[in-house]
Amino acid sequence: MTDGPGAARWPANTLLGELAEPARAQLLALGVRVDYRPSRVLMAEGENTGFVLLLLDGIVKATGRAPDGRETLLAVRMGGDLVGELAALDGSPRSATVTTCGPVVARRVNAADFRAAMRDRPAVARAVNVAVVRKLRAATAHRIDLTGCDVTTRLARVLHQIADTYGEPRGRGVELRWPITQPELATLAAAAEPSVHRALRGLRESGVVSTGYRSIRIEDLARLRRIAVAGSEGDETII
Repeated sequence: MTDGPGAARWPANTLLGELAEPARAQLLALGVRVDYRPSRVLMAEGENTGFVLLLLDGIVKATGRAPDGRETLLAVRMGGDLVGELAALDGSPRSATVTTCGPVVARRVNAADFRAAMRDRPAVARAVNVAVVRKLRAATAHRIDLTGCDVTTRLARVLHQIADTYGEPRGRGVELRWPITQPELATLAAAAEPSVHRALRGLRESGVVSTGYRSIRIEDLARLRRIAVAGSEGDETII
């Protein structure tokens, strides 16, 4: 894969997907292209590094350490997204660890060049600001979504958000291209792992999802959406 302007299509809700030419070409001209292997730590929580990564292809996960030492899944990012921008902008240590979920292609841009692009190219600055605000809004909405509903509803909302943002449509369902474990789902759903295991089993037995080793496929996205909404607006039941 090449990384020049127009060389790939990125989802519309990502930084590269939203940027128009020539701003996208200007951003893609920064830094150097780097190819990463699966399970590679790209940034470590607490380290003092300032570069950013403009993801061209592949998927990464951002994790943090809870007070009890457990690893917490915070977010998933894919081709078209920018990661590491907060440390580059304010000079603070990394707030999360970023790890590849399979092969990843990115452009690595040092902090000084990134800040110069933000200063000198208004279209780039606007797009980056919008991307940062979107992440903050998503984090706030995620916390609100998990308030006052049962585990099945919370899990359905998490799966629907992942499918809607990063899934690939497959008939009535959606394929998730990155490996996800039940402990990671439990973290995202703010629930105990045994509870998530039971909820996932119910979704599976109802034909809403299918599972494999570290993988989940949404078989019926419309039904999953109804279950996700049911916690506040309906009474969809898992049978």
